[in-house]
Amino acid sequence: PGLSYTWLFNNSALDLREDRRRFVSQATGSLYLAKVEPGDAGDYSCAVSSAQAGRRARGPATALALRADGVMGEYEPKIEARFPERTYAAQGSSARLECFALGK
Repeated sequence: PGLSYTWLFNNSALDLREDRRRFVSQATGSLYLAKVEPGDAGDYSCAVSSAQAGRRARGPATALALRADGVMGEYEPKIEARFPERTYAAQGSSARLECFALGK
């Protein structure tokens, strides 16, 4: 609680306000990119801050490179869905059900 995540692209803050292809989860800090384009290639790093603690940390840069041949590599995309048979929520509370897919 109280953490805020920001992603940097080539050492500049990634502006996501008008970008419908990119999303940063403020719950996990993960950056999601849909339909990767040539302009997405570059160095990404994550910065985490806590206003309550008055601290900020930045991770090392990770390079995103595009393959010219369009091949996904050794591991093809894999979609798994695992949900509990039943989910409980107290009346009047909030419930969150998530669905996502991962691929390389």
